[in-house]
Amino acid sequence: MSRQIVLDTETTGLSAEGGDRIIEIGCVELISRKLTGNNLHFYINPERDSHEDALKVHGISNEFLRDKPKFAQVAQDILAYIKGAEVIIHNAAFDVGFLNKEFERLGIPGMDAHVSQVTDTLAMAKQLYPGKRNSLDALCDRLEVDNSGRTLHGALLDAELLADVYINLTRGQDALLIDLGNVGEEESGGQPRMDLSVFVLPVLAANAQELAAHDDMLKQLDKASGAKTVWRKVEAAPEAQTVVA
Repeated sequence: MSRQIVLDTETTGLSAEGGDRIIEIGCVELISRKLTGNNLHFYINPERDSHEDALKVHGISNEFLRDKPKFAQVAQDILAYIKGAEVIIHNAAFDVGFLNKEFERLGIPGMDAHVSQVTDTLAMAKQLYPGKRNSLDALCDRLEVDNSGRTLHGALLDAELLADVYINLTRGQDALLIDLGNVGEEESGGQPRMDLSVFVLPVLAANAQELAAHDDMLKQLDKASGAKTVWRKVEAAPEAQTVVA
């Protein structure tokens, strides 16, 4: 059974090292890639005011946070909740940096000591969509995740949206488990495997009409490129005539 925690924070500013603090943490739980409803959510008194720019992002006033618990009061609840799980975060370096700083103030080891791994969905998105905007809002639009209720950033709402984004980013990842022959069921995590050797795939040769259409397409490409297409040079090369048994 795979347990994953999707986590987001809101902060007083951008610099944990500069003294900014966490003001909100929101987490949602996934078991076998399904939301369980076992969420964790705290507003936290950061013992300092938020920067004006940060207020514009999250809209959580300094006055609202005055009577909320300090991080020290909720730290053990957070640790118990994330213990042993894979934690999924968008732009993980930011949130982990803040959490580690809060733990450091309390003499508690950092995130690596408590979770099985941290997965950064921003890094995943950059690999899948290089050169494109990969903010949470951009990914929601691209993956058709409804974020119409997100007028301001909020840790729990953002964690819920990110869970949906993550499921879409990794959809189909585990759909086909290939039997590699030398991997036992125990080594593969006890998951069922599909043995592809039982399938016989027919080889369908192109018919005359299809070959003619293909040749016509090559001629059009030759003409459009000024006879500079690479495959003609490959066909003419002596090694191209070698047949590999």
